[in-house]
Amino acid sequence: MSKVALITGGASGFGHEVARQLVRRGDRVVLLDVNDTDGQAAADELGGHYLHCDVSNYEQVLETTAAAEQIHGGIDLFFLNAGISTGFSFGPDFSLEGYRRANGINLDGVVYGVQAALPVLGRRGGGSIVCTASMAGLTAVPFDPVYGANKHAVVGLVRGLGPALAPQNITINAFCPGFAETKIIVELREFLDQSGVPIIPVEKAGESVLEIFDSAETGQAWLLQAGRDVMPYTFRGIPGPLSETGDAVPPLDPTAVTIS
Repeated sequence: MSKVALITGGASGFGHEVARQLVRRGDRVVLLDVNDTDGQAAADELGGHYLHCDVSNYEQVLETTAAAEQIHGGIDLFFLNAGISTGFSFGPDFSLEGYRRANGINLDGVVYGVQAALPVLGRRGGGSIVCTASMAGLTAVPFDPVYGANKHAVVGLVRGLGPALAPQNITINAFCPGFAETKIIVELREFLDQSGVPIIPVEKAGESVLEIFDSAETGQAWLLQAGRDVMPYTFRGIPGPLSETGDAVPPLDPTAVTIS
């Protein structure tokens, strides 16, 4: 059965490729981006729709999501993919404007996208959300710590929301690729080539996102490395506390916590 997908950052990279593969299998797409020229061209190529949206603007996210739902009568899949690298670090090079822009797109854009998606998926009876994080959300990133912080936050958000959304028949997962063929690695490309680091083809990334959409898993961080298949990343379990007598106490299950 044909599905409808909303894709942020849909003008290029992962967004464009995922849209292409979804359309190839018979689904319909609405692309969101700030690059109107490439975004409209991608939509025309795929027979989809394009809407201008700055994902760091909450009202624009709500408005374009509502418009996308109205176009097709519902949405089944959300690929919250828009993201940027920062190009700066702490110290003399720190940019407050750059920090706020990166946080607005990489983290706020995902938070706003999820908030907009939930009532839409609720009216559909369920669905799937995939958020583009990064391998940078699973490991240290000394060359771009703000980007790493944003992506760690996306992974944490997804892990927390997974069990919370399960009763609504909504899955949510994070896509955590290593170095892939997108604009984000342009400045690193020469270094990566000299270091012999293999680059993930964008086609493989697209296939992986579709696999995540189709999976019953939720609240997972799916790691993709060059030459490997995408897989849920296994986090180390947290040791439980010790009692006053030094006996081990099982850690609290966060999913069992309810706050009134």
